[in-house]
Amino acid sequence: MTDTPAPGDPISHVPPDFLTPDDGKKWSEKHWLNVPGPFYTGLTDNCWTGRQSAPRHVLYGGEYYNEFVYRQPTTREEVECLLSAAEEDPLGGYACDGDSRWTPDAVRAWWNARGQVEEHVAALLGEWTAAEANSYEVEAAEGAREFLAYLAGDLRTDLRAYVFRLEQGRYPDSGDLLPDL
Repeated sequence: MTDTPAPGDPISHVPPDFLTPDDGKKWSEKHWLNVPGPFYTGLTDNCWTGRQSAPRHVLYGGEYYNEFVYRQPTTREEVECLLSAAEEDPLGGYACDGDSRWTPDAVRAWWNARGQVEEHVAALLGEWTAAEANSYEVEAAEGAREFLAYLAGDLRTDLRAYVFRLEQGRYPDSGDLLPDL
């Protein structure tokens, strides 16, 4: 398996019928912490298995510590890791139809509310780094640190590229002007 960039669309690496359409049920249950993009979670388990397969993409949070996608995959290898996490979820809560659900305005609204996301993840980090934290919490704390760094860094550019995709029907090439958030 090589880690080559996806040809403009990470969904091209999803086998047909892997994550079947559900008439919007998963979207209606979408975890509020999911980063906008083609992949997201609706209702998942809270057994903390997602990071075992996709530690650079999955984290736990919300009221019940369910799984959510905090970084969209961009390579075949990353997509395969996320699909492996989806296979482990007994509730079948993962979806990859975000391109037909997110709108540029919805992505911008998520970005504008990112302070709530940051506050929630920072609270999780504090909880997971407490003296009595177990090994799962210590590992999840690493993911929380990565997500906070991503929120403060490259996520803005990635979301601008995603808005470009939603508006233009393709991911941007170098030299394309990215829209504002």
